[in-house]
Amino acid sequence: MPGSNGQTDQHIDKRDFDANRPLLLASDQHASNEEWNPDSARSRPRSHYSRRSGESGRGGSDDGLLSDVVDGIVERDRRKMHKEVVRVISFAWGVVTCLGAGSITAFSLYGHLLLTRLRYTQLQVNAVSIAAEIAMYLLVPLFGYLCDRYSPSPLALFSGLLFGVGYLLAALTYRSGPPVDAGGSGWPFWVMIVAFIAIGMGTSCMYLAAVATCAKNYGRGKHKGIMLAIPIAAFGLSGMWQSQLGTYVLYEKNPDGSRGDVDVFRYFMFLAILLLVIGVIGTFALQIVDSDEEKYIDETVEELERSGLLEESEFFRPVRAAVEYGTFAEDDDDRSITLSEEEREQQRLEKEREEEERRKKTWLLNYETRVFLQDPTMWWLAAGFFLVTGPGESYINNLGTIIPTLTPPSYEADASPPAGLPSTHVTTVALTSTIARLLTGSLSDFFAPPATHLFPPIPEGARHRSITPSNSRPTISRMAFLLPSAFLLSIGYLILSTPIPLQEPSIFHLTTALVGFGYGSAFSLTPIIISVVWGVENFATNWGIVAMMPALGAALWGVVYSTAYQNAIDAGAGFGSPDGQCHGWRCYGLWAVGCTASVWVAILAWAAAWRGWKRKGVVV
Repeated sequence: MPGSNGQTDQHIDKRDFDANRPLLLASDQHASNEEWNPDSARSRPRSHYSRRSGESGRGGSDDGLLSDVVDGIVERDRRKMHKEVVRVISFAWGVVTCLGAGSITAFSLYGHLLLTRLRYTQLQVNAVSIAAEIAMYLLVPLFGYLCDRYSPSPLALFSGLLFGVGYLLAALTYRSGPPVDAGGSGWPFWVMIVAFIAIGMGTSCMYLAAVATCAKNYGRGKHKGIMLAIPIAAFGLSGMWQSQLGTYVLYEKNPDGSRGDVDVFRYFMFLAILLLVIGVIGTFALQIVDSDEEKYIDETVEELERSGLLEESEFFRPVRAAVEYGTFAEDDDDRSITLSEEEREQQRLEKEREEEERRKKTWLLNYETRVFLQDPTMWWLAAGFFLVTGPGESYINNLGTIIPTLTPPSYEADASPPAGLPSTHVTTVALTSTIARLLTGSLSDFFAPPATHLFPPIPEGARHRSITPSNSRPTISRMAFLLPSAFLLSIGYLILSTPIPLQEPSIFHLTTALVGFGYGSAFSLTPIIISVVWGVENFATNWGIVAMMPALGAALWGVVYSTAYQNAIDAGAGFGSPDGQCHGWRCYGLWAVGCTASVWVAILAWAAAWRGWKRKGVVV
């Protein structure tokens, strides 16, 4: 563009930049070509060119800076988009994983066939389900520990292998027929126990891998309750669709061509293949967004440093000193080391930084575990969970044998039982449990007050400020959802403990619905409360410790039920039933009374935990 003096204005503004013409002017390009010497260039250090480029042409540096800024913004958006895509895919596959992981909840679909086809006693049938429950719950703390410190991917793969081996072994054991000690020639009873131990372990691994992924990816968000409730609800739904598939697709045909019981061998083989595939895919699909996890850990450590708790620990000081020493050494020797030595030094510093982050994470998670175990309110929460889920697990596992106890001996053998089919009750439990998990999870998100965590410690002033709602929206504590749900659960057992179901067997559907609703609410709200009170950094370990309780409860109440059932038969309450099944109130009545009392005690335990949190200023 011509200037005022008639000469060409050589200034190029960045708004006039054209990609089809060079940034350098002709004179600058000529000077640059004269300076270039390939032989001498190889001997010059990189800093020489950096200095030369910085000394020449300031106009080009503006364009380069703008280009760097644009590239940085594009790269940042790309990384953010990639992180969100990974988060959504992981959540979606976590839901799919939970839809398959709860296969053990359909035990009642074939439990009565183990009694009649394999000639197991009621105690042996309960031993199979108890073995699965113990393996599923007692090892949860170990699996949660591994999930927190490594990632969900190894657990997903391990769960697929356990399911594949477990259901394959169970299918072959069932097809072999009754064992020798029962008058047959089939495989021993202990083989079925081993198969269901593997199935229980697989259930625990697959469930934890999915739920921990969702908790850590969405645990600090506004809708953490519903984002946890959805995969947990999917776990409850798995028993529903699998039992329906077994009833209406994988069934045996009666001699007259009508639909009979589930074909247990084909059903087990289907589950073995399905869950193996889900586990293998989950190895790659279940990913935690690492940046969020590191951010939460750094925030927690900073909070601990402000509270003074880290001053008592020398854990981080040697590592930090080493990093600082390396940094100063790099500054002092910057001019004397070669390029390759610089790269090696940078790699060493990066490894030291990663080692410090790993040590920091390990120390923090171990510290949180100690805080969790030393908290009395945790034990009240765990006790209530034990007293609620134990009877619930026992009820779900024994639905198939409770139904015949409500069937009069004079009832036609080929007719549908008046209390309903086992698959119908399994579906009812799954649906009501799912409704309860979604309902309590979403309502607790909407009505729960702003949470204050027990860990890391929050200054009392901040606690009291956070307790006061920032708006006029009514708030309801999550415990206000949990306690009434437990009361509804006790009403279900109370109905069963009366003579009413014997006179009106159809009311047994109401009992199943109430039990399913209360059971689902407990499994939805308890992990949410744990994540609210003690945070999400150590969620899998903390939830795993509490999740041990159903194993002990299922074992206790399973033994109570099977003992009462067998004693009723031995006492003559079976009315001469040729298939070894029991009929009448004595088969289940005392067990139902005990379950009712157990849930009432659980309500008191949870109320004590709630009172303890209020005293500490923790809002749930």
